[in-house]
Amino acid sequence: MGGSAWVVQLASLLALGLVLGSVEASLGDIDPRYRTCVRECQTTGVIGENIISHCQSKDNDTSVGGSWYNQEQIYMQWKQLNCRTDCRYFCMMRREGERQSLGLSPVKYHGKWPFLRVSVFQEPLSAALSAGNLFMHFIGWLSFFLLVNYKLPLRPQTKRTYYEYTSLWYIYAILSINAWLWSSIFHTRDIDLTEKLDYSSAVALLGYSLILSLLRTFNVKDEATRVMFAAPILAFVTTHILYLNFYELDYGWNMKVCVVMAVVQLLTWAIWAGVTQHPSRLKLWTVIFGGALAMLLELYDFPPYMGYADAHSLWHASTIPLTYLWWSFIKDDAEFRTSTLMKKAK
Repeated sequence: MGGSAWVVQLASLLALGLVLGSVEASLGDIDPRYRTCVRECQTTGVIGENIISHCQSKDNDTSVGGSWYNQEQIYMQWKQLNCRTDCRYFCMMRREGERQSLGLSPVKYHGKWPFLRVSVFQEPLSAALSAGNLFMHFIGWLSFFLLVNYKLPLRPQTKRTYYEYTSLWYIYAILSINAWLWSSIFHTRDIDLTEKLDYSSAVALLGYSLILSLLRTFNVKDEATRVMFAAPILAFVTTHILYLNFYELDYGWNMKVCVVMAVVQLLTWAIWAGVTQHPSRLKLWTVIFGGALAMLLELYDFPPYMGYADAHSLWHASTIPLTYLWWSFIKDDAEFRTSTLMKKAK
């Protein structure tokens, strides 16, 4: 139990970062020079030597209340080659060049650091690392599926796995793959739709991970009891997602919700690892410690190095090896529980 003291200390650092991080506002998009630049660009379609063709096309001016066939095509929204986005990007780059010449540090624009584009990728490093996390979760799920269904013995009567949490980890894999898919898409093309899907998928994954941590650490096997554990968390997570999508996409509030859910499940796993005699508790400790340190990157942010690598992208990089180790622990847990249940059955 005393071994989890460092996790409590990390949780305190996360809480401090949560308070400090929520105070910082996005200064770039309230800059009068930046706003004037964007407004003039959208009107003329010209910013310096750059000509924004979409701003000079009447097709880009669609009324909000118009018929569906007058709206901008979904393909064009996905490509994000529209007037407002290009104007924001080029005005941001010009304003940052002016700030750099004055010796000023970079600032965020619309909640994000000024990144350099690569082709269609707005945040190329984060997009690539998100895809890497997606791949690791897929490989982890596939190896887990093969283990419990083809390598470990099945119950002779039902031909189902001995491991009581198999289906729960399947759902976890689906939510993880979905979350990292939308993270990759969002970092490639930041539009309202991809932003909401990214945030919603991440919240859903965190909420479900919290439920799963409670069910596994408390060894809840009865379906009715599982529902009692899950219902209040599911209700809160669903309400929060609806709030973000249909009322207000409050970045500060969402950060607080996500950090609280993450810290609670880290503490849950940490305490369980401290009191249990699980043979793979060392792997679990490593994931907990690494996950807590990785969360600090999300809270103690810094501008992108060379226009590409910021704290968020480094967080994406750190979760790739942690994901491999996490699925290794899950497979070890399946083997451990199967062995224990088979001994009891004899």
